[in-house]
Amino acid sequence: MSRKEKLIQRCVSVPNDFSWQELIKLLSGFGYQLSGAGKTGGSRVRFIHEMLPPIILHKPHPSTVLKRYQIEQVIELLRLEGLI
Repeated sequence: MSRKEKLIQRCVSVPNDFSWQELIKLLSGFGYQLSGAGKTGGSRVRFIHEMLPPIILHKPHPSTVLKRYQIEQVIELLRLEGLI
């Protein structure tokens, strides 16, 4: 099993400790790129893809662990696009 497959399985299991860096790795594996809004963009970030709709999330702070609803939103969007 590849690292990408392991990361997908970990995300789909909705763990309590799924980190921001793991999300970046997961989405970049599907061709998404992190796009910030500049210095005054706040914590909202956008993951853009050439062929798919963007994924917009708030970067978690002060912790780097994602909230459960954020993980569920990402899973739902990836399933809708047929990526997982």
